[in-house]
Amino acid sequence: MQNIYAWDFGSLVPYIPVLWRGLQVTLLFTVTTVLSGLVVGLITGMLRLPNSPRWISIPIQVWTEIFRCTPLLVLLVWAYYALPVLIGVDLSAGLACFIALTFYAGAFYAEIFRGGIEAVDKGQWEAGRAIGMRRGRIFRRIVLPQAVPLMIPALINQTILQLKNTSLVSAVAVGDLLYQGSVITGASYRPLEVYTAIAAIYFAILFPLTLVASRVERRLGASK
Repeated sequence: MQNIYAWDFGSLVPYIPVLWRGLQVTLLFTVTTVLSGLVVGLITGMLRLPNSPRWISIPIQVWTEIFRCTPLLVLLVWAYYALPVLIGVDLSAGLACFIALTFYAGAFYAEIFRGGIEAVDKGQWEAGRAIGMRRGRIFRRIVLPQAVPLMIPALINQTILQLKNTSLVSAVAVGDLLYQGSVITGASYRPLEVYTAIAAIYFAILFPLTLVASRVERRLGASK
């Protein structure tokens, strides 16, 4: 008769500080790469608008598609092993992952920004010009306030994905939550408890965010 596995989550209590350190690294990567990715996405998204010169918009589009169509794990490994060779500068695993995650998120944020701005009726631009407003003022005062509500649900969903994507940094030995889980597994020989606890931690963080995203989408849909 097959033995029934005896769960023992109490064995993880001594490793709670280790899990906490890993969670801090995960949250740090999430916050910093989301903020930097938003900056990259806003700049590149603006450069991809229809009125941008083709010699700018085409290279930006190529760059965006490369990052969107390449698996993140491949980008992380490439940034850690290949990028230092190309630029002749040693990069720590953390910095290499930060660069890869930033530009990966930036590529998706760029499409969100571009799509939101282009969704605003072109007549809004023409109306602003008709009353003598400059292009920058039209964008800030008329177009952007209408585009932001259209972007918010997609931005929230992409941010949730970014938190999940940070788990891949463990592949290059960055001490995030998943990596610390592998360390604890090696010390405790309790993989079921360790990875169940890690899954529960991710769920506890991500589930409220998904509820927020759903509520925002419903409110924006009702306001329309």
